[in-house]
Amino acid sequence: MNVKQKTLAKPFKIEGVGLHTGVNVTMNFLPAPENHGFKFKRVDLKNQPVIDADVDLVVDTSRGTLLEKNGARIGTIEHTLAALIGMNLDNVLIEVDNEEAPIIDGSSRYFAEAIEKAGIVEQEAEREYFEIKKKIEIFDEKSGATITALPDDDYRLNVLISFPSIVLNNQFATLDSISNFKTEIANCRTFVFLHELEVLMKMNLIKGGDLDNAIVIIDKEINQKELNRLADLFKHDRVEVKPQGILNNIDLHFDNECARHKLLDVIGDLALCGKHIKGRIIASKPGHGANTVFAKALKNEYLKTLERAPAYDPNIPPVIDVSKIKDFLPHRYPFLMVDKIISVTDNEIIGIKNVTINEHFFQGHFPEEPVMPGVLLIEAMAQTGGLLVLSRLKGKYSTYFIRIDNVKFRKKVVPGDTLIFKITLNSPIRRGVASMKGVTYVGNKIVAESEFLAQILKKTE
Repeated sequence: MNVKQKTLAKPFKIEGVGLHTGVNVTMNFLPAPENHGFKFKRVDLKNQPVIDADVDLVVDTSRGTLLEKNGARIGTIEHTLAALIGMNLDNVLIEVDNEEAPIIDGSSRYFAEAIEKAGIVEQEAEREYFEIKKKIEIFDEKSGATITALPDDDYRLNVLISFPSIVLNNQFATLDSISNFKTEIANCRTFVFLHELEVLMKMNLIKGGDLDNAIVIIDKEINQKELNRLADLFKHDRVEVKPQGILNNIDLHFDNECARHKLLDVIGDLALCGKHIKGRIIASKPGHGANTVFAKALKNEYLKTLERAPAYDPNIPPVIDVSKIKDFLPHRYPFLMVDKIISVTDNEIIGIKNVTINEHFFQGHFPEEPVMPGVLLIEAMAQTGGLLVLSRLKGKYSTYFIRIDNVKFRKKVVPGDTLIFKITLNSPIRRGVASMKGVTYVGNKIVAESEFLAQILKKTE
């Protein structure tokens, strides 16, 4: 089933304090056009630079995920991105007036609630998932984290955390479907061990930290006098330790809230791979460092799939057969270069041509060494691209290619080859002009590629 991209129905604003910087931050979440993705715009800086939510821009993961592009930074963005993915969005521009997202209560709850209140609208373009087709796994020696992706028909996660602590030893969390994010994950808060707090303050971190925006765990004996000193250090009311080793200032939403928050972080960090994921993620001892390493592995694997030949099963009936092709295209023998279409979406089409020795052009190109002319490979891709455009239009139209760029021939095509054409729109069709990229495969090898610019004209009666 094809899923459309989504954006916000209207803008909304989130305000708060940055966890580590302690600065006041305002984030304005704005609707964005198709294929925009998630981007942060630093409106407080000169020229208002835009920072993509891209794993290649990660520069630090010590106490959160920090992105930097051309000197502009935005940090602690994992809770924001988790909410955007968990609430089923694709395209959002986030204007921010400082270098860190607000921590609020240490969860994604306020972001998710604001998205729900603002509303979500469906866009025309289809969503491109990164579908996990095979096992992908990383092991991070530094942290001991292992993260694995396996094929699945939804985005599901299993997370195990483990600490050398009698209070928080092994804990497990599961999300059976990303559609349950708001009810099962969004309000799960970050956590910290009490003995870490003073160390972090001495490192000039958690300037915006408060005992109310994190679950504070005490796993070593501490007297009330020391607790009072730390409460005063954070300018907080005096607190006591609950029997389970958690400060009495907050109540847990779930018994395994800490593991659920780590699952939230995984969702936020993996959003940096740039695509919605369809697969099962199994993470043991995850953290921002390991998460972003895995996000990079996912992105690299996705980029590889763009170069792979589309799957072709000749047993599956075509979505457009040659009879229907002739309804769309004016070409006829000996110049109709597409036998069938096996897949077509809003922005991509897959076509097939079987090359036989009976092709008319082999009589002269070349009788003793038959090779399909490169110009006809370009023509075949152009015809397939024409079908991508014409199959979505009502009425009688024609496509005329007005520019062809970046043509490459990588391997000769000979009788017996089955050509697979993959044509993709580079951008939405505007003002009757379509920009496309075509790639031709034989087996799993690219034999030709090109970029096309086509004009779409209505036929005169």
